[in-house]
Amino acid sequence: MRLAFAPLCAAFVLTGSACASHGVPPPGASAQAGPDWRTIITDDDRGRLRNWRTAWTRALTKAQASGHDQEIAAEGALLDPDAAQSWQDPLPGLYRCRTIKLGAQSEGMLDYVVYPAFDCRIRAEDGFVSFTKLSGSQRPIGLILSYSANRMLFLGTLQLGDETRALEYGRDRERDLVALVERIGAYRWRLVFPYPHFESTMDVIEVAPAPSQ
Repeated sequence: MRLAFAPLCAAFVLTGSACASHGVPPPGASAQAGPDWRTIITDDDRGRLRNWRTAWTRALTKAQASGHDQEIAAEGALLDPDAAQSWQDPLPGLYRCRTIKLGAQSEGMLDYVVYPAFDCRIRAEDGFVSFTKLSGSQRPIGLILSYSANRMLFLGTLQLGDETRALEYGRDRERDLVALVERIGAYRWRLVFPYPHFESTMDVIEVAPAPSQ
């Protein structure tokens, strides 16, 4: 089964245009609703998900070996593999997000990179909950689905450059994205991407409310 990202309110769609409207979400929309991720996930993403803890360990080891112990420690719960708290859905709205890349995939690349904060959005519609990065040349876009008692699962694709529509999940292996979604504070969440196809061993996106919220 493929996720056709367009429009969210119809059979799993998440194009940048369709999900950019600011309608009022229906009451009770939750990441614990929606389809079963097991019927959607690709074999490749299933393998990456299965090895998430190994990815964490390898990524942190590489970053620490490169002299980034203090930066990792300063991030606290964000980079602690065991920091997940009991789940609570983030409210729909705008958030400030930040990406940290850990453990270079190849020689010559950096083992620890922190990117500037960017705007992202949590949106709820017809029982679906979506996450979208709103700016930049690489923009994750996808759905947050029920996974376990204290974790949700993000399945999506990578939207590039000036593209206005996202590819269907499952169409391009290197664009497909899988991440664990965890709450790490009263109003903080993170998306943990094990073995992304580019650059790093682990990507972590911090999700915190925008200052205006």
